[in-house]
Amino acid sequence: MAFKILGVDHIGVAVNDLEETQNFWTAIGLPCTGQETVEEQKVTTTFNPTPNGSEIELLAATEPDSPIAKFIEKNGGRGGIQHIALRVDDLPAAIAELQEKGIKMIDTKPRKGAGGADIAFVHPKSTYGVLLELCQHEDR
Repeated sequence: MAFKILGVDHIGVAVNDLEETQNFWTAIGLPCTGQETVEEQKVTTTFNPTPNGSEIELLAATEPDSPIAKFIEKNGGRGGIQHIALRVDDLPAAIAELQEKGIKMIDTKPRKGAGGADIAFVHPKSTYGVLLELCQHEDR
């Protein structure tokens, strides 16, 4: 493989109420390190680091037509795990190699995600129903 998976970067959890949900994660010892709105994705996120370096990312919709709002609607109005993100060392190489192997990508080139990461999503049809995000951080 031309790229390496470095580990689980984060687990994305769709939520209806960001503040209320954040209170739970803080109560169990994973406080928020920041909040960010990503206009392009119509979402506000918070990150809650774990001791091993991965994070819980809470995602709240900012618009009723956002992917997070649609996920919650399909989930009977409840939040839940929306995606799993794997950290890779070379995102463009990962996208190219997966496409060469016939794996369907939602993103065929990297785009900016929360926290300054470059991201690309693998289509759930190729992952047996899991929305998989690949991400690369310049500073990690």
